[in-house]
Amino acid sequence: MALLKSSWLWRQTSVLKRWKLNWCDLWIDGSLCFYKSDNRRELEHRVSLKLACIDVQSGQECGGVTPPESNPRENLIVVHLMDGSTLNLCANSEDESIAWKLTLLQTRRNPVFTYDPYDDSYQAVPLNSHHTVYITPGAGPGTHQVVVQRDPFDGVVEHLALGMLAGMAAGAAMRSFLWMPLFFC
Repeated sequence: MALLKSSWLWRQTSVLKRWKLNWCDLWIDGSLCFYKSDNRRELEHRVSLKLACIDVQSGQECGGVTPPESNPRENLIVVHLMDGSTLNLCANSEDESIAWKLTLLQTRRNPVFTYDPYDDSYQAVPLNSHHTVYITPGAGPGTHQVVVQRDPFDGVVEHLALGMLAGMAAGAAMRSFLWMPLFFC
C-alpha cells in the first residue's frame, strides 16, 4: 500500500487528555495510523478518514485545544469525526501542520489520483465498496498496475485470541471452584 505522508506528531489521548508523541502514517486508502516508533511494529490507534472524517482545522482555527508544552497554537491540527469526537494533533512547526491539514483534506476528498504521461493529466480513481483500488495499465511502455487492498478482517485475530484466552482462564477458575466444596467436607 502506498504511503502519502508520515512524520512524528503529538496526539492527545481520548481518556486522560495527555499528549503523546507518535509516529503517524497516512496511507493511500485513508487510514491514519499512529505507532509507538517509526519502525511501525506496534500500532496504537487507527482512524479511517474516508468513513469518519468530517473536517480538518489547523492553527488558530482550533479553539478550545491547548497545545503541548513548548509548542505554539499554530502547530495544532484538529480532525473532526462523524461520531462527534475530535482527534487532536500537534506538529513540530506551522508549515508542517498546514501540510498535514492539506494532505488530510485531500485524502478525505479524493482517494487516488493516477497520472497518465501520454495525456499529461491526472484522473481520480474512487474506492469501491471493498476498499480496493484497481488501476489498469495503459498501452504504452513503462506503465504499471497498482492494486491497493485493505483487509476487512484486520485486527480480528487479536480479538479472537484474547477472547479465547479469557474463556480458558474463566473455565479453569470455575472448574476449580466447583470441586472446592468436596475437599472441605
